[in-house]
Amino acid sequence: MDLFEDLPPPDSKIANEDSSLFGNLPELKAVKRKSESEDENQPSQKRKLHGNVKFQLKGFVTERMGEREDMQDAHVVLDDFTTEFKDLDIPSDISRLAYYAIFDGHAGAEAAKFAANNLHKNIVQKFPKGDVVNKDKEIKRCLIDAYRKTDEEFLQEASKQNPVLKDGSTAVSILVINDILYVANLGDSKALLCRSSEEGKHSVLSLTKDHSPTQYEERLRIQKAGGNVRDGRVLGILEVSRSFGDGRFKGCGVIATPDVLRCSLTEKDKFLLLACDGLWKGFEVDEALKYINNILEKEMPKVPNATSEEEEETNVFEIACSRIAGDAIRKGSSDNVTVMLVEIKSKSKELI
Repeated sequence: MDLFEDLPPPDSKIANEDSSLFGNLPELKAVKRKSESEDENQPSQKRKLHGNVKFQLKGFVTERMGEREDMQDAHVVLDDFTTEFKDLDIPSDISRLAYYAIFDGHAGAEAAKFAANNLHKNIVQKFPKGDVVNKDKEIKRCLIDAYRKTDEEFLQEASKQNPVLKDGSTAVSILVINDILYVANLGDSKALLCRSSEEGKHSVLSLTKDHSPTQYEERLRIQKAGGNVRDGRVLGILEVSRSFGDGRFKGCGVIATPDVLRCSLTEKDKFLLLACDGLWKGFEVDEALKYINNILEKEMPKVPNATSEEEEETNVFEIACSRIAGDAIRKGSSDNVTVMLVEIKSKSKELI
């Protein structure tokens, strides 16, 4: 099964222009939305409001410093992102918003912290208002603009410091709208989806594409901007070709324009995994998913004083995050390690 069968293949042109990646996608199913007061006074309308949301999501995260002297990663978990929109006029067919992100800092922690504090706020500012003709295209533009704005704002702040901050950060974020994932990334932090096959086996679906200066399109852009790639790094220094911050490399073709991909959740989806490269220095992708599934399916550890089956199950995801992050360090990763799991649970009962 092709996760992105409704999209053309990723195109490097996204780095330089507003391509029509979502140009001809069908509109999401419209659901008429009532005001808050109407929802409160008419509970039956709540069922209509959430009728096109089939899955519950809950995020869990673990951080490990590793052998580093400080923690340069940052993260955001917003299972209910709608609270950030307040009175803004979002499209009427949106019933649920969620947001998950990991930022892997380098040359300091400030770029990652700034992105964690501001990227989702800029997404709110850039989010399409009211009903739009092509929501997918508008959301893609929203994410690209929010990433660029966050980068510009950080570079302005960095330039005011004495000495000027050299910090940079990768990023991977997932904006969930109803049951649609919009995944944006810079650099080499990854987002993966665990999906079951017809035979009950699990497959790993990559939702991101690493941005390395060794890739042809990335290297070509860097060279056209007057930079060069030595020993697999920009100017022989920077390992990634897209990032927040890294002001000294912005004139060498390093950009903050994310790749953006879209996919729909299905009944076969089990969880999302977001992680910085610290995890991948200790685990291969397939190995990591197998490791997590062994905990979720086989061990199913019982949590002391758990009051319900749901609480026990929830804690299994917390345990899986903690164990794989710790084992990445034991397996040789000396970097900061941040691991985020987002549980995907099909709703068993309709809201009433």
